[in-house]
Amino acid sequence: MATQPTGRAECRVSSANIEDLLVSVAHHSRDPRAGVFGPESASWRISRESAVFLGAGRAALLQLAHPWVAAALDQHSNVLAQPVKRFHNTFRIVYTMIFGSVAQAVAAARHLYQLHTTIQRELPEQVAGWPRGAHYQANEIAALRWVFATLVESAVMACDCAMGPMAADERERYYADCRLLGALFGLPDSELPQSWDKFVAYNQAMHSSDELGVNELARTMAHHLLSGGNSWIHIPRWYRALTTAWLPPRFQQEFALRFWDEDRCAAEAACARIPQLYHRLPPALRFVGPWHEAQARLAGRRAGPLTRLSNRFWIGQMLLPFANEAAR
Repeated sequence: MATQPTGRAECRVSSANIEDLLVSVAHHSRDPRAGVFGPESASWRISRESAVFLGAGRAALLQLAHPWVAAALDQHSNVLAQPVKRFHNTFRIVYTMIFGSVAQAVAAARHLYQLHTTIQRELPEQVAGWPRGAHYQANEIAALRWVFATLVESAVMACDCAMGPMAADERERYYADCRLLGALFGLPDSELPQSWDKFVAYNQAMHSSDELGVNELARTMAHHLLSGGNSWIHIPRWYRALTTAWLPPRFQQEFALRFWDEDRCAAEAACARIPQLYHRLPPALRFVGPWHEAQARLAGRRAGPLTRLSNRFWIGQMLLPFANEAAR
């Protein structure tokens, strides 16, 4: 599905498109309280794992490798000044789509679509196959597909690292759920690879295409994020090394990321130690707050203090948003 940018006609998601997609997603749910996927789904089993965040750095850098994303973040976002806030904003929406009720998931999707309608401008310089002045739009399908793909692929890599390789049938079920999640992003199923193997092939084609390319802006943003930015967070060396190790070699080079022998050793040591430590974590730490909140909702209970504290860490607030829509 990777295409050459030069001369390609843009295909954007319209408001009618997103509403049609949301109707189809809502019809998929068996229990509106349980959300789009529900507690027995592969999506809940994988997305509840805090290990997913091992791949967050990789996903962020691969997104920056798309010139549209780097320009949009520079021109419309506070990612450099407030990287933690950017992290919270992203996963607050994603986790609401996965673990919220159907009403919350639909409200989150509408919110994301409306936010994306305001994100459009022109590229300030030529990057990769994109000429200077090329118009970008966040609701364009090819750009949405790339951001979506980085999140899905990086999550699987991270979970494989922490818990061992996912069985082929489980990975296929998880990817099928991800395709449904894609509809909440505004992506029709026809615009997504239809199997895991085809999804892998799409990613590999994108990695070598001139739709992607790193300029000085993206490089600066990447190094800023990997240093923790202006936040209180100290990014450990092993995490930076692991993020670099998981990137395709092309982007290790284009982002000018150091990967000397000691960095390789740090990444290998992390891969060896993470599974040993991860399985010992108690559920309160291993599983993210939004999953605990969803479990409480289905049991007819309010989210407790530990869940609220976990949510505060993962999504920047104590409860998933759009609860008013869920109560209607």
